[in-house]
Amino acid sequence: MPEDVGDDTAAVAALGEPVRRELYRFVVAQGVPVSRETAASGVGVPHHVAKFHLDKLVTAGLLDVEHRRPPGRGGPGAGRPTKLYRRADREVAVSLPPRRYDLAGRVMAEAIVVAQRDGTAVGEALAAVARETGRRLARGADVGPGAGREAVAAVLAGYGYEPRDVGGDVLLTSCPFERLAVERADVVCVMNRDLVEGVVDEVCPGGLTVRLDPGAGRCCVVVGAP
Repeated sequence: MPEDVGDDTAAVAALGEPVRRELYRFVVAQGVPVSRETAASGVGVPHHVAKFHLDKLVTAGLLDVEHRRPPGRGGPGAGRPTKLYRRADREVAVSLPPRRYDLAGRVMAEAIVVAQRDGTAVGEALAAVARETGRRLARGADVGPGAGREAVAAVLAGYGYEPRDVGGDVLLTSCPFERLAVERADVVCVMNRDLVEGVVDEVCPGGLTVRLDPGAGRCCVVVGAP
């Protein structure tokens, strides 16, 4: 077995422990490096338990560590720097963050079939199929009562978008179709927008807007207020 395959297997196995998995999800969701104390509080476990599992995630290559003193504190007597955890840059074979190239492939294949069947332009068919796919994803998700912004974020989180509320917008900090989008942004980003519009239309029609707003290190789609 190649060494990188073994490393990826060990990384995936590290997430099999429930507390460890919740700590990993918490750290990733913050978007900034977090301390052991913050992670422990966020997941609801004692500090020593959080330290144990966070360090296991570091060993598995899923988290990286940095040491930083609080702003304004430095020099002699400032104390030891705080140990902070963040998601590692490494991408394992099972894809963390999640990628859903299978979903993109299904949408595109269905659009081609629809275009050939109905004699419509492929772009028009792709828009319609992507929106309907988004609606299906929303209908199949267990978002709970009280549909709204949180429910939309929950559906998108289930498909690898890693939504985060920033300044009233829901930023999608991970693109499940990243490599395709890099190669053909003109097609994939528009399809992505239409798919997210389908989710929004199903969960809270008229309650949110969906727009293309590319930014560094995140999906090109942003969900905002109407």
